[in-house]
Amino acid sequence: MHAHVTLIAAARSASLLAERFDDDRPLDRAGWDDVRHAAPALLPLGVAELRYCSPTPRSRATGDALGFAPLAQPALRDCDMGRWRGLTLAEVTAREPAAVDAWLSDPHSAPHGGESLLAFISRVGGWLDTRPVGDGTRVIAVAEPAVVRAALTYGLKAPPSTYWNIDVRPLSTVTLTGHGGRWNLRLDARGGTP
Repeated sequence: MHAHVTLIAAARSASLLAERFDDDRPLDRAGWDDVRHAAPALLPLGVAELRYCSPTPRSRATGDALGFAPLAQPALRDCDMGRWRGLTLAEVTAREPAAVDAWLSDPHSAPHGGESLLAFISRVGGWLDTRPVGDGTRVIAVAEPAVVRAALTYGLKAPPSTYWNIDVRPLSTVTLTGHGGRWNLRLDARGGTP
């Protein structure tokens, strides 16, 4: 018994340089346009028996725009960035360069007072491991790119530092197949059936 969990990265809410930690902004105009263009390829994923999303406005809006009517999951929220919430990486680096270095090099570190990288990956992995499994149960989840990176790191049992080497573009998809602690990465053509 196993599940197919397809993760869809939420559409963008800002340009890459304007992205902020733990950002709660809704989709921007470009994000809405991207969803409209990607919809034909992503709509077939809506056949999944279980549909979830991150509780962020852009994840909910992405899922709703695709007609998934996803259920928000608190465990799929972005990493808690403590006092860095709402700031860009450039702003934090200018204010606290040593703290940023510690955060990037030590997965147990949480100099911002929020959640460490390891705790974040474990939280997302715990959600992944508790998905209902049946004979090929299909699950989709629209989530922040950081959540998709954490799920991949966890699912592949990769060292936490791998998280920093995974690029997740808005509206990209990836599927993990398996169950509780035993996951495999499955790559499909964009919008393939889950």
